[in-house]
Amino acid sequence: MSLPAPHISTPIDVRPEWVDYNGHINMAYYAVIMDQGGDQMYPLIGLGETYAKTQHHTSYTAEVHICYKRELKLGDTVRVHTQLLDFDAKRMVLFHEIHHADGWIAATAEELLLHIDMSGPRVVPFPPEIAAKLTALKQTHATLPRPAQAGRSISLANKAA
Repeated sequence: MSLPAPHISTPIDVRPEWVDYNGHINMAYYAVIMDQGGDQMYPLIGLGETYAKTQHHTSYTAEVHICYKRELKLGDTVRVHTQLLDFDAKRMVLFHEIHHADGWIAATAEELLLHIDMSGPRVVPFPPEIAAKLTALKQTHATLPRPAQAGRSISLANKAA
């Protein structure tokens, strides 16, 4: 199986119910878009809905850092570009970019995910077959430049007003 670098989702259209009183989509829906787009990559590594239903294991988001760059409005179409930055026995770090159909980036997010046994729920190691797929994906994604926003923290130090 050929692994895309980065993974690019199918098109996602901005929905009317996502638009707030400011005339653009509410901040929460950027996370929804990244979640929908990122989930499309999961079957490539053995995760996702089928895995959750048949193996009773899944992934939970433990932390996410979103940077909003440009407004999305009703009628906009986007794709989510997802890159695996790193993983260990029980966790993985993904980086998502929302790309507008016109080419500009609307938002980015760095996300820490945990591999979960839903019977607990509790954090558990990835099974060997998923760890192998994550290894292959990490090698493929290592050819991509590291996103500038990766590893950022929120701080007022050294920020222009």
